[in-house]
Amino acid sequence: MVLFDFLSRFFAHYGYAAVFLGVMLENAGLPLPGESVLLFGAFLAHRGGLRIGWVIANAFAGATAGGSLGYFVGYLGGPELVRRMRNRALFFGDRFDRAQATFQKHGAWAVFAGRFVLGLRVVVGLLAGALKMRFLQFFLVNALGALLWAATMGSIGYAIGSSWRRILHFVRDLDWTLLILVVAVAIAVFLRRRMSNG
Repeated sequence: MVLFDFLSRFFAHYGYAAVFLGVMLENAGLPLPGESVLLFGAFLAHRGGLRIGWVIANAFAGATAGGSLGYFVGYLGGPELVRRMRNRALFFGDRFDRAQATFQKHGAWAVFAGRFVLGLRVVVGLLAGALKMRFLQFFLVNALGALLWAATMGSIGYAIGSSWRRILHFVRDLDWTLLILVVAVAIAVFLRRRMSNG
């Protein structure tokens, strides 16, 4: 398995720092498998190679630092930078403008919820900075989400760490479940507002 071999070499070279680096770079805006890095660290902890407490602590620190770095990149580049970076992948024309309006209305919720959805973790810090969300608010919500995410995913990875394939199957199912849940909540909020305004 390519991912397994890559992560094995990565961890053999960097140890606990592999968790910090992998998670930090994903949260700073690079499309890297940060969640897989955390889960692989938990898998190694289950097998006795690492301590799960240090794996979770490094994931929390990496997610918090990476989110803050992404925030400042977005803040300095502004909406135009994010629009240029994301046009091909996530946002097209007026979709970006709608995302901007939604983020400005529900910024704290978007930061917290985005932590648990694959793909959204990459852009949340950038969007928060580009749309000039207050840094203290972003930092606190980002850190809280990072702590819950690191503890939850690290504990799950450790609990089912007897099989790497089992962990990957679990994460794929979880990502789809969370994405559907977030979309369902967003639709419910939208419909409720439309009904109250209409």
